[in-house]
Amino acid sequence: MSTPTRHTMPSVLFVCVHNAGRSQMAAGWLRHLAGDAVEVRSAGSAPAEHVNPVAVEAMREVGIDIAGEQPKILDWDTAEASDVIITMGCGDTCPVFPGTRYEDWKLTDPAGQPLPVVREVRDEIRQHVVRLLDDLT
Repeated sequence: MSTPTRHTMPSVLFVCVHNAGRSQMAAGWLRHLAGDAVEVRSAGSAPAEHVNPVAVEAMREVGIDIAGEQPKILDWDTAEASDVIITMGCGDTCPVFPGTRYEDWKLTDPAGQPLPVVREVRDEIRQHVVRLLDDLT
C-alpha cells in the first residue's frame, strides 16, 4: 500500500472560464509575490486562444510579464492535486474535491474592458493574492 504524496509547498490553482484574464493575472501576482514558496497553476473551463492583451498590458505596468502564458484547459488531475482552488466565475464547471480548500473571488471579467477597468481588476486581484499568501505562509 502506497502512502499519499505530501506537498513540499502549497499548490494553488486559479480557475476562470477562458483562462485569459483573471486567472492569468492572479497566477502572475502569486508567482511574483511568493517566488518559489508556492506552486502556481491556472486553467479554464473553456480556454481562449491567447491571454487577453489588455490584461498583459495591465500586468506589464506593474513589472509582471504574463505575455508568454498560454490558456490551458482545466485538467481534473491537476485540480485534484491542488491544495487550494480559487474560482473566478466558472460556475458549475469548477471541480469540487473533498479535502480541498476553495475560494470564489467575485471579480469583474476583464474581457472586452478598457485598460482603466482592467487595472482596477488587477489591483483587486493583488489584494486577494496578498491575503491568500498570508494564509498559506
